[in-house]
Amino acid sequence: MEKTVAALIEVRWHSRAGQGAVTAAEMLAAACLREGKHVQAFPEFGPERMGAPLRAFNRISPVPIRIHGVVEEASVVVVVDPSLLGTVAVGTNSTPDAVIVVNTTQSPAEVHRLLRLSHQQVACVDATRIAAECFGMLKPNTPMLGAVARTTGLVTIESLLAEVEEMLTQKFSPKIVEGNLKAIQRAHEEVSYV
Repeated sequence: MEKTVAALIEVRWHSRAGQGAVTAAEMLAAACLREGKHVQAFPEFGPERMGAPLRAFNRISPVPIRIHGVVEEASVVVVVDPSLLGTVAVGTNSTPDAVIVVNTTQSPAEVHRLLRLSHQQVACVDATRIAAECFGMLKPNTPMLGAVARTTGLVTIESLLAEVEEMLTQKFSPKIVEGNLKAIQRAHEEVSYV
């Protein structure tokens, strides 16, 4: 399932406000930038309140990116909140060979059937449990980064860990930073896909 970045890759994040998808998109972009890739990271939301559905996006390319509109056909779809699977059409507007990475306790085969996908690949990880166990919060955004790195090959785990550590150290205690790094590594190891 692992892909290499040969051209423009567009990533769409589905989340609820307060779960850190916008921050995760920024972290992914920064880690890819660290590897010399060209990147964009941007949210799409209005006056959402905490818990309302929102989307964030990335563009990643080996060459300069000249597109500045919304992501119309994602190569990677990341679902941070599993409750969105039944309410938001997360599989639409994605490429036929897209990778859909979901925070869930369900198996990839169950999610594939639930979403009625044709050729898209599904990867699943229980990022909420990993976050709770590693740093005591129900914030699945950083574990999802580990799963995305493993299933897509967009960025190496080493670059991702280095960038996240640098970004989080500016805001959080060493214990929280270490817990997030551990969560990323665990999700990278525990993600399963079909």
